[in-house]
Amino acid sequence: MAAEKAIALVLRTADWSDTSRIATLWTREFGKVRVLAKGGRRLKSNFDSALDLLTVCSIVLLRKSSGSLDLLTEARVVQRFPRLRRDLAALHAAYYIAELLADWTEDYDPHPSLFDEALAALEDLGTSLPGEQQSVTGPRLARFELVLLRELGYSPVLDVCVICQSPVNGHGLSFSPAAGGVVCPDCQGRSRDSKPLASQTWEALRALKESGEAWQQAWSPAARKGVRQLLDHYVTYLLGRRPRLLPYLGS
Repeated sequence: MAAEKAIALVLRTADWSDTSRIATLWTREFGKVRVLAKGGRRLKSNFDSALDLLTVCSIVLLRKSSGSLDLLTEARVVQRFPRLRRDLAALHAAYYIAELLADWTEDYDPHPSLFDEALAALEDLGTSLPGEQQSVTGPRLARFELVLLRELGYSPVLDVCVICQSPVNGHGLSFSPAAGGVVCPDCQGRSRDSKPLASQTWEALRALKESGEAWQQAWSPAARKGVRQLLDHYVTYLLGRRPRLLPYLGS
């Protein structure tokens, strides 16, 4: 078996034995991989502290047959995000990012742009000043979620009604998770699961979807709350369950 090298973000770990650990990693080269780190619980090993949650590391692994854990032979720390530990809202958002990547992506389905977006989000989170955490954290997390939805094929339709395909202007809209986008006033009777969508929430979503820098704008509390509620509802519908970290997220 040939050794493979990759850059990985640690999403989840669990003890396997007295000396070994299992880790779920999100890599730029291969997507999500599940690996066995033999000796990973020893104080002195080839992994040092590289398998700590939310650590970016350079790894070497041996690919196994389908259904088996890959064997991690080496992991070295490349980057950490210490500012997250000083901002509880940002830390919860970072854990939520890890949860979505671990539970919603398929093994060996690489999305390099999603990997880059996840690392960029982790770098940006925790940079706000005291008292401003949610005003930055909420929109930055929403931007990551929209990139994730796009990469997985669930990007919400915001510019036309998903039922009649007519252009919309932001007034009198609702949002249907089952249909995957906005519903115009004329079609709302045909969408049982749709909920009202405020114009400022619609505008914020469109900006966040289209621009990687829009999260830095000064969004109103109402717009942040509306975006958070809509994405909570949409992600929960698509996953088929409520993510564990959702109750800890602010707007």
